[in-house]
Amino acid sequence: MKILVCISQVPDTSTKIMLKDNDTAVNSQGTTYIINPYDEWYALIRALELKESVVATDVHLITVGKADTEPVIRKALALGGDQALRIDADSIDPYQTANYIAEYAKTVGYDLVLCGKESIDYNNGSVGVMIAELLDADYIGFATNIQVEGTIATVKREIEGGEETDVVNFPVVIACQKGVAEARIPNMRGIMAARTKPLNVVTPTASAAVTTILSYEMPPAKAGVKMVSPDNMDELVELLHSEAKVI
Repeated sequence: MKILVCISQVPDTSTKIMLKDNDTAVNSQGTTYIINPYDEWYALIRALELKESVVATDVHLITVGKADTEPVIRKALALGGDQALRIDADSIDPYQTANYIAEYAKTVGYDLVLCGKESIDYNNGSVGVMIAELLDADYIGFATNIQVEGTIATVKREIEGGEETDVVNFPVVIACQKGVAEARIPNMRGIMAARTKPLNVVTPTASAAVTTILSYEMPPAKAGVKMVSPDNMDELVELLHSEAKVI
């Protein structure tokens, strides 16, 4: 069984985001980037677990991005991926990104495509389901447990108010979230091995974007904390009604 894991680069949640070009782009200078946690902690680690249990034979990684994304994909290789592919294009439009990945996946014929349920930058959660549609494969989102036997996957997923268990034949695209696997960190052996593992770069197939980002806007600055004396409950009630908008 061959597994393809989608890896995306996102800003670290602790980094300070700066805008440029009249607020139409993110300034990458000084921004710290990481592997999208849902891709790393859950999709990739579950793929590695399936390989370690001899269920899968190959774990390939794929990302859409320019050369500055290579440190992130190298870290994914250090965790245990067999080889990686970087599609040399900006990853802005979700459909375009999904189309790039799907076109490559068709040439290999993967049984299982794993991705995180969403990326923590745009939080769209749309690339995985688009890949499935473009591959004419089944899709399962919000997976919390994946078990594989032969050519069948049994997947538990969160639904509103409970949990659902699905049984699906390969090929399938599954979007993973917390519960699928336990996070791990690369060891020195993995880091050294990642330097020699294949990281191929390919030119993307022609694909038109269907969305355009007009501008970004920073969130408003947080207001200071207002202290109320415990002896002045009337003021507290007034503030809850007028400022906290509690009715």
